[in-house]
Amino acid sequence: MPEATAQKIVAQNRKARHEYHILDTWETGMVLQGTEVKSLRQGKANLADAYARLDRGELWLYNLHISPYEQGNRFNHDPLRPRKLLMHTRELRKLVGQVEQKGLTLVPLDIHFSRGIAKVNLALVRGKKLHDKRETLKERAEARDAQRTAKDD
Repeated sequence: MPEATAQKIVAQNRKARHEYHILDTWETGMVLQGTEVKSLRQGKANLADAYARLDRGELWLYNLHISPYEQGNRFNHDPLRPRKLLMHTRELRKLVGQVEQKGLTLVPLDIHFSRGIAKVNLALVRGKKLHDKRETLKERAEARDAQRTAKDD
């Protein structure tokens, strides 16, 4: 039985669960430069507008902002550079077919360190309509109220 690994979550995309229906998720590795890893360890990343795209058989993450490392001097990285994501070929082939469907997008849910290695939880998503978002908020409020009444009894 494998040991449970501690994961340190660096950044989360909280809007993703509100804006999209999550259909499937994968954990992928990221190709990073040294100063990017140091900056991530300090928690200086922003996933707000990030998305992933397939390009010539490879998976790339765009618009992920990792702030420059303060002690990085001239060796610092470009904060918005595209970053290659690492995935098993078998999973990547399966993903290609799903992404080509109309209206599906790849969005990162969070960045975390697993056994000292930076990983991204990537989700295949479909955008929610306004009424879906309202319905989700209503269900959440009802569940919270039910939990409150059960706690009071």
